[in-house]
Amino acid sequence: MLDAVGKLNRIHFDQFADPEIETRIAQYEMAFRMQTSVPDLLDLSKEPQHIIDLYGPDARKPGTYAANCLLARRLLERDVRFVQLYHRGWDQHNDLPRDLALQCKGTDRASAALVMDLKQRGLLDDTLVVWGGEFGRTVYCQGRLTETNYGRDHHPRCFTMWLAGGGVKRGFSYGETDDYCYNVVSNPVHVHDLQATLLYCLGIDHLKLTYKYQGRHFRLTDVHGVVLKDVLA
Repeated sequence: MLDAVGKLNRIHFDQFADPEIETRIAQYEMAFRMQTSVPDLLDLSKEPQHIIDLYGPDARKPGTYAANCLLARRLLERDVRFVQLYHRGWDQHNDLPRDLALQCKGTDRASAALVMDLKQRGLLDDTLVVWGGEFGRTVYCQGRLTETNYGRDHHPRCFTMWLAGGGVKRGFSYGETDDYCYNVVSNPVHVHDLQATLLYCLGIDHLKLTYKYQGRHFRLTDVHGVVLKDVLA
């Protein structure tokens, strides 16, 4: 049936030469390749025990952050060009001592394992790992302050992200806040600077990556952004 559909699409293209038909054919082919490759991708039975131990006991539990990190490595091994992991539930406006400890416990080990696993397989040099959230949180208490329970509000001025592999320096910190973690006092990094630097690591000049809309050339960093050469290896 699939072969017949492909032949009909090809006949249709020969009649009308519509490039959208070729796009449809390519999408069907990609869907077929995904269907045949995903079962092998998700089969962790062949992963050695020392790799499971590296990521932690949750690595065999589907849907956990540890399992997703392990799947991310398996996707990268198969030349998937972009992998994005989500881990929700960081919005601690209250119960921060309990909830933040649980979040860190669920992500710290697996995140480190992913970087180490990529490195030992020779994949880290051409893989850029970016770890970050939406923005930071204040150092001030939100809500009722007790010894065991308090929260923090959002803080857009200062927050931290980390990068690994892909041409960035190792063991290196860039930027600094004041003693209250409220304002930047050295090496500020705007989100456009971060975007420009990530694109540079991927081999893309953010000044040239433009698209035309309503008579004007737009780019991902708008009219802003500089590449942070100091963070590059």
